[in-house]
Amino acid sequence: MAYSVSNPAGKVVQDVINDLPSLVAVAVVDANSGMSLASHSNSPSLNPDTAAAYNTEVVKQKQKAMAALKLTGETIQDILITLSNQIHLLKLNDNGTKFIYLAVNSRDTNLAIAREVLRTHASQLN
Repeated sequence: MAYSVSNPAGKVVQDVINDLPSLVAVAVVDANSGMSLASHSNSPSLNPDTAAAYNTEVVKQKQKAMAALKLTGETIQDILITLSNQIHLLKLNDNGTKFIYLAVNSRDTNLAIAREVLRTHASQLN
């Protein structure tokens, strides 16, 4: 467990765990550096801090693509990555400086509920 509920990122991680206790992993990530500010994993095979760093590149590349396409006025709400057995969600806060990374088992979690949980808690990161 790499978080403390005394800081805002740690509180968000704990709140997401409370709402989705069967999650695979969760992290709050600085979108500029890729550094995990708080994280937790229920799976020994998934390191959320490593995932945070790589998923920061996903966010940055999508932002570059949006700029190249001149999608002015658009902001990334979330990024959904579906794997064979898992769903990975990246939910950015309103100003795009941080995001929540969430991995869940696709058979155990309703996507709409997971998205709503992240939407609710991402606002705490502003």
